Amino acid sequence: MTLTVPPPTVAATRRRAAWLAYAAVAWAIGYGTLRAAWAVAGPPSFGPLGTDLVVVTGWWSVALQAVAAAAGVGLARAHAWRPALAAAAWAVCAAILLSCALVLLDLVGFLILDLSPAFTLAGFLSRAGALTGAVLLHAAALAHLRRFRGDCGRCGRARGSGGLAPRWARVAAWAAVAGCLVRLAAQVAVGFGDLPLAQGASVVAFEVGFLLAGVLLPLALVYRWGTVWPGWVPLLAGRRVPRLVPLAPAVVFAVGLVSYFGVGLAQLTVETATGSVDLGDGRYPLGFFWFAESGYWLWGWGLGVAAVGYHLRTRRACRHCGR
Repeated sequence: MTLTVPPPTVAATRRRAAWLAYAAVAWAIGYGTLRAAWAVAGPPSFGPLGTDLVVVTGWWSVALQAVAAAAGVGLARAHAWRPALAAAAWAVCAAILLSCALVLLDLVGFLILDLSPAFTLAGFLSRAGALTGAVLLHAAALAHLRRFRGDCGRCGRARGSGGLAPRWARVAAWAAVAGCLVRLAAQVAVGFGDLPLAQGASVVAFEVGFLLAGVLLPLALVYRWGTVWPGWVPLLAGRRVPRLVPLAPAVVFAVGLVSYFGVGLAQLTVETATGSVDLGDGRYPLGFFWFAESGYWLWGWGLGVAAVGYHLRTRRACRHCGR
Protein backbone atom coordinates (compact mmCIF):
# COMPACT_ATOMS: atom_id res chain seq x y z
CA MET A 1 0.00 0.00 0.00
CA THR A 2 1.43 3.36 -1.06
CA LEU A 3 0.83 6.42 1.05
CA THR A 4 0.61 9.56 -1.05
CA VAL A 5 0.94 13.02 0.38
CA PRO A 6 -1.76 15.41 -0.82
CA PRO A 7 -0.54 18.53 -2.59
CA PRO A 8 -0.53 21.75 -0.62
CA THR A 9 -3.83 23.60 -0.68
CA VAL A 10 -4.18 27.09 -2.07
CA ALA A 11 -5.32 28.28 1.36
CA ALA A 12 -2.21 26.85 3.06
CA THR A 13 0.08 28.49 0.53
CA ARG A 14 -1.76 31.79 0.92
CA ARG A 15 -1.52 31.63 4.72
CA ARG A 16 2.20 30.91 4.56
CA ALA A 17 2.82 33.85 2.22
CA ALA A 18 0.74 36.18 4.41
CA TRP A 19 2.48 35.01 7.60
CA LEU A 20 5.91 35.74 6.17
CA ALA A 21 4.81 39.15 4.90
CA TYR A 22 3.33 40.21 8.23
CA ALA A 23 6.41 38.91 10.07
CA ALA A 24 8.51 41.19 7.84
CA VAL A 25 6.13 44.08 8.61
CA ALA A 26 6.32 43.51 12.37
CA TRP A 27 10.11 43.30 12.29
CA ALA A 28 10.42 46.46 10.17
CA ILE A 29 8.15 48.38 12.53
CA GLY A 30 10.05 47.20 15.60
CA TYR A 31 13.51 47.82 14.18
CA GLY A 32 12.42 51.12 12.61
CA THR A 33 11.06 52.29 15.96
CA LEU A 34 14.38 51.45 17.61
CA ARG A 35 16.31 53.43 15.00
CA ALA A 36 13.92 56.37 15.36
CA ALA A 37 14.56 56.35 19.12
CA TRP A 38 18.30 56.35 18.47
CA ALA A 39 17.93 59.21 16.00
CA VAL A 40 16.09 61.29 18.63
CA ALA A 41 17.83 60.33 21.88
CA GLY A 42 21.20 59.21 20.55
CA PRO A 43 22.50 55.70 19.80
CA PRO A 44 24.67 53.56 22.07
CA SER A 45 28.43 53.55 21.67
CA PHE A 46 29.59 51.80 18.50
CA GLY A 47 33.28 51.90 19.32
CA PRO A 48 36.02 53.28 17.04
CA LEU A 49 33.81 53.14 13.94
CA GLY A 50 31.21 55.40 15.50
CA THR A 51 28.39 53.76 13.52
CA ASP A 52 26.63 50.45 13.17
CA LEU A 53 25.37 50.84 9.59
CA VAL A 54 26.89 52.37 6.47
CA VAL A 55 25.48 54.37 3.52
CA VAL A 56 21.87 54.29 4.81
CA THR A 57 22.01 55.65 8.36
CA GLY A 58 20.13 57.99 10.70
CA TRP A 59 16.65 58.97 9.60
CA TRP A 60 17.29 57.43 6.20
CA SER A 61 17.43 54.03 7.86
CA VAL A 62 14.10 54.79 9.56
CA ALA A 63 12.59 55.69 6.19
CA LEU A 64 13.97 52.48 4.70
CA GLN A 65 12.27 50.41 7.39
CA ALA A 66 9.01 52.27 6.72
CA VAL A 67 9.26 51.34 3.03
CA ALA A 68 10.00 47.74 4.04
CA ALA A 69 6.87 47.67 6.20
CA ALA A 70 4.76 49.12 3.37
CA ALA A 71 6.13 46.52 0.95
CA GLY A 72 5.32 43.77 3.43
CA VAL A 73 1.73 44.96 3.78
CA GLY A 74 1.40 45.06 0.00
CA LEU A 75 2.71 41.49 -0.32
CA ALA A 76 0.34 40.24 2.38
CA ARG A 77 -2.73 41.82 0.77
CA ALA A 78 -1.92 41.04 -2.87
CA HIS A 79 -4.48 38.85 -4.66
CA ALA A 80 -2.49 38.50 -7.88
CA TRP A 81 1.12 38.47 -9.01
CA ARG A 82 2.58 41.96 -8.63
CA PRO A 83 6.03 42.05 -10.25
CA ALA A 84 6.59 45.73 -9.42
CA LEU A 85 5.79 45.07 -5.76
CA ALA A 86 8.15 42.09 -5.60
CA ALA A 87 10.89 44.09 -7.34
CA ALA A 88 10.43 46.94 -4.86
CA ALA A 89 10.66 44.52 -1.94
CA TRP A 90 13.89 43.04 -3.29
CA ALA A 91 15.30 46.52 -3.91
CA VAL A 92 14.62 47.37 -0.26
CA CYS A 93 16.33 44.10 0.75
CA ALA A 94 19.38 45.11 -1.29
CA ALA A 95 19.50 48.54 0.36
CA ILE A 96 19.25 46.99 3.83
CA LEU A 97 22.00 44.50 3.02
CA LEU A 98 24.19 47.34 1.81
CA SER A 99 23.59 49.25 5.03
CA CYS A 100 24.63 46.32 7.23
CA ALA A 101 27.65 45.33 5.11
CA LEU A 102 29.91 45.58 8.17
CA VAL A 103 28.31 42.38 9.44
CA LEU A 104 30.77 40.63 7.11
CA LEU A 105 33.59 41.83 9.36
CA ASP A 106 31.75 40.39 12.35
CA LEU A 107 31.19 37.03 10.63
CA VAL A 108 34.81 36.75 9.50
CA GLY A 109 35.91 37.56 13.05
CA PHE A 110 33.69 34.81 14.44
CA LEU A 111 34.96 32.32 11.83
CA ILE A 112 38.64 32.93 12.56
CA LEU A 113 38.05 33.53 16.30
CA ASP A 114 39.66 36.96 16.07
CA LEU A 115 37.19 39.81 16.40
CA SER A 116 38.16 43.21 15.06
CA PRO A 117 39.16 45.88 17.61
CA ALA A 118 36.24 47.89 16.19
CA PHE A 119 33.74 45.16 17.18
CA THR A 120 31.00 46.12 19.63
CA LEU A 121 28.09 43.98 20.75
CA ALA A 122 25.62 46.83 20.15
CA GLY A 123 26.83 47.32 16.59
CA PHE A 124 26.72 43.60 15.83
CA LEU A 125 23.20 43.18 17.22
CA SER A 126 21.99 46.21 15.27
CA ARG A 127 23.44 44.87 12.02
CA ALA A 128 22.03 41.43 12.77
CA GLY A 129 18.62 43.05 13.30
CA ALA A 130 18.80 44.81 9.94
CA LEU A 131 19.92 41.58 8.26
CA THR A 132 17.03 39.65 9.83
CA GLY A 133 14.55 42.16 8.43
CA ALA A 134 16.05 41.81 4.95
CA VAL A 135 15.84 38.02 5.15
CA LEU A 136 12.18 38.14 6.24
CA LEU A 137 11.22 40.56 3.48
CA HIS A 138 13.05 38.46 0.89
CA ALA A 139 11.23 35.35 2.12
CA ALA A 140 7.91 37.19 1.83
CA ALA A 141 8.64 38.32 -1.73
CA LEU A 142 9.76 34.80 -2.66
CA ALA A 143 6.59 33.32 -1.15
CA HIS A 144 4.55 35.82 -3.17
CA LEU A 145 6.30 34.66 -6.34
CA ARG A 146 5.84 30.97 -5.53
CA ARG A 147 2.20 31.41 -4.61
CA PHE A 148 1.14 32.84 -7.96
CA ARG A 149 3.54 30.78 -10.08
CA GLY A 150 2.15 27.54 -8.71
CA ASP A 151 5.31 26.41 -6.91
CA CYS A 152 5.21 24.52 -3.65
CA GLY A 153 5.04 27.07 -0.85
CA ARG A 154 7.16 24.89 1.41
CA CYS A 155 10.04 23.73 -0.80
CA GLY A 156 9.73 26.02 -3.83
CA ARG A 157 9.71 23.22 -6.39
CA ALA A 158 7.91 23.99 -9.63
CA ARG A 159 5.66 21.56 -11.45
CA GLY A 160 7.69 19.28 -13.66
CA SER A 161 11.06 20.38 -12.30
CA GLY A 162 13.61 17.96 -13.70
CA GLY A 163 16.95 16.55 -12.69
CA LEU A 164 19.16 18.64 -14.94
CA ALA A 165 21.01 21.60 -13.51
CA PRO A 166 19.21 24.85 -14.39
CA ARG A 167 20.92 27.33 -16.66
CA TRP A 168 21.57 29.82 -13.87
CA ALA A 169 23.47 27.16 -11.91
CA ARG A 170 25.63 26.29 -14.93
CA VAL A 171 26.37 29.97 -15.53
CA ALA A 172 27.35 30.32 -11.87
CA ALA A 173 29.63 27.28 -12.03
CA TRP A 174 31.48 28.63 -15.05
CA ALA A 175 31.66 32.04 -13.36
CA ALA A 176 33.41 30.32 -10.44
CA VAL A 177 35.89 28.78 -12.88
CA ALA A 178 36.43 32.21 -14.44
CA GLY A 179 37.06 33.72 -11.00
CA CYS A 180 39.66 31.04 -10.26
CA LEU A 181 41.39 31.71 -13.58
CA VAL A 182 41.36 35.48 -12.97
CA ARG A 183 43.09 34.89 -9.63
CA LEU A 184 45.62 32.60 -11.30
CA ALA A 185 46.21 35.11 -14.11
CA ALA A 186 46.89 37.86 -11.57
CA GLN A 187 49.57 35.71 -9.98
CA VAL A 188 51.08 34.81 -13.36
CA ALA A 189 51.30 38.52 -14.18
CA VAL A 190 53.46 39.26 -11.12
CA GLY A 191 55.30 35.94 -11.04
CA PHE A 192 55.60 33.12 -8.49
CA GLY A 193 59.12 33.80 -7.27
CA ASP A 194 58.08 35.58 -4.05
CA LEU A 195 55.57 32.97 -2.92
CA PRO A 196 56.51 31.00 0.21
CA LEU A 197 55.45 27.82 -1.60
CA ALA A 198 57.68 28.46 -4.56
CA GLN A 199 59.74 25.29 -4.25
CA GLY A 200 59.28 21.61 -3.53
CA ALA A 201 56.32 19.26 -3.36
CA SER A 202 54.27 21.67 -1.26
CA VAL A 203 53.66 23.98 -4.22
CA VAL A 204 52.53 21.02 -6.31
CA ALA A 205 50.00 19.99 -3.67
CA PHE A 206 48.83 23.58 -3.30
CA GLU A 207 48.35 24.04 -7.04
CA VAL A 208 46.51 20.73 -7.39
CA GLY A 209 44.14 21.66 -4.56
CA PHE A 210 43.71 25.13 -6.02
CA LEU A 211 42.67 23.74 -9.41
CA LEU A 212 40.41 21.08 -7.88
CA ALA A 213 38.52 23.68 -5.85
CA GLY A 214 38.49 26.18 -8.70
CA VAL A 215 37.61 24.02 -11.68
CA LEU A 216 36.46 20.49 -10.84
CA LEU A 217 34.37 21.34 -7.78
CA PRO A 218 32.08 23.99 -9.36
CA LEU A 219 31.62 21.90 -12.52
CA ALA A 220 30.82 18.80 -10.45
CA LEU A 221 27.89 20.73 -8.99
CA VAL A 222 26.18 21.12 -12.37
CA TYR A 223 27.17 18.10 -14.46
CA ARG A 224 26.26 14.43 -14.22
CA TRP A 225 29.63 13.31 -12.89
CA GLY A 226 28.83 15.28 -9.74
CA THR A 227 25.92 12.94 -8.98
CA VAL A 228 27.17 9.65 -10.49
CA TRP A 229 30.82 8.59 -10.34
CA PRO A 230 32.26 8.57 -13.89
CA GLY A 231 33.63 5.40 -15.48
CA TRP A 232 37.29 6.30 -14.91
CA VAL A 233 36.94 6.26 -11.10
CA PRO A 234 38.07 2.82 -9.82
CA LEU A 235 35.60 0.81 -7.71
CA LEU A 236 33.03 3.64 -7.62
CA ALA A 237 32.16 3.95 -11.32
CA GLY A 238 28.41 4.13 -11.86
CA ARG A 239 27.56 4.57 -8.17
CA ARG A 240 25.80 7.63 -6.86
CA VAL A 241 27.97 10.34 -5.38
CA PRO A 242 26.94 11.14 -1.77
CA ARG A 243 25.51 14.64 -2.06
CA LEU A 244 27.64 16.01 0.77
CA VAL A 245 30.89 15.05 -1.01
CA PRO A 246 30.72 18.03 -3.40
CA LEU A 247 28.15 20.09 -1.46
CA ALA A 248 29.90 20.42 1.91
CA PRO A 249 33.26 21.73 0.61
CA ALA A 250 31.46 23.97 -1.88
CA VAL A 251 29.44 25.63 0.88
CA VAL A 252 32.46 26.03 3.16
CA PHE A 253 34.62 27.49 0.39
CA ALA A 254 31.82 29.76 -0.85
CA VAL A 255 31.04 31.22 2.57
CA GLY A 256 34.72 31.76 3.30
CA LEU A 257 35.56 33.35 -0.06
CA VAL A 258 32.50 35.62 -0.21
CA SER A 259 32.82 36.75 3.41
CA TYR A 260 36.57 37.26 3.61
CA PHE A 261 37.14 38.79 0.19
CA GLY A 262 33.89 40.76 0.32
CA VAL A 263 35.32 42.54 3.33
CA GLY A 264 38.67 42.83 1.58
CA LEU A 265 37.12 44.41 -1.50
CA ALA A 266 35.10 46.84 0.61
CA GLN A 267 38.26 47.87 2.46
CA LEU A 268 40.22 48.11 -0.79
CA THR A 269 37.50 50.30 -2.31
CA VAL A 270 37.58 52.73 0.60
CA GLU A 271 41.38 52.85 0.70
CA THR A 272 41.64 53.34 -3.06
CA ALA A 273 39.07 56.15 -2.98
CA THR A 274 40.83 57.90 -0.09
CA GLY A 275 44.36 57.25 -1.34
CA SER A 276 45.32 55.38 1.84
CA VAL A 277 46.22 52.00 0.33
CA ASP A 278 49.13 50.34 2.13
CA LEU A 279 51.04 48.15 -0.36
CA GLY A 280 53.47 46.93 2.26
CA ASP A 281 56.91 46.33 0.77
CA GLY A 282 55.61 47.17 -2.71
CA ARG A 283 56.08 43.62 -3.95
CA TYR A 284 52.65 43.64 -5.58
CA PRO A 285 51.04 46.59 -7.42
CA LEU A 286 47.58 47.87 -6.57
CA GLY A 287 46.11 46.31 -9.72
CA PHE A 288 47.16 42.87 -8.50
CA PHE A 289 45.02 43.19 -5.38
CA TRP A 290 42.02 44.38 -7.39
CA PHE A 291 42.21 41.46 -9.81
CA ALA A 292 43.09 38.84 -7.21
CA GLU A 293 40.42 39.79 -4.68
CA SER A 294 37.77 40.27 -7.38
CA GLY A 295 38.63 36.84 -8.76
CA TYR A 296 38.31 35.25 -5.34
CA TRP A 297 34.98 36.99 -4.74
CA LEU A 298 33.55 35.93 -8.11
CA TRP A 299 34.82 32.42 -7.43
CA GLY A 300 32.99 32.35 -4.09
CA TRP A 301 29.70 33.69 -5.44
CA GLY A 302 29.73 31.32 -8.41
CA LEU A 303 30.51 28.37 -6.19
CA GLY A 304 27.77 29.33 -3.74
CA VAL A 305 25.07 29.76 -6.38
CA ALA A 306 26.08 26.50 -8.07
CA ALA A 307 25.90 24.80 -4.66
CA VAL A 308 22.34 26.09 -4.22
CA GLY A 309 21.44 24.59 -7.60
CA TYR A 310 23.02 21.26 -6.62
CA HIS A 311 21.14 21.24 -3.32
CA LEU A 312 17.81 21.93 -5.03
CA ARG A 313 18.49 19.24 -7.62
CA THR A 314 19.60 16.45 -5.29
CA ARG A 315 17.42 16.92 -2.20
CA ARG A 316 14.79 14.36 -1.30
CA ALA A 317 11.20 14.59 -2.47
CA CYS A 318 9.17 17.17 -0.57
CA ARG A 319 6.82 15.56 1.96
CA HIS A 320 4.48 18.52 1.55
CA CYS A 321 3.88 18.43 -2.20
CA GLY A 322 5.42 15.11 -3.26
CA ARG A 323 7.58 16.73 -5.96
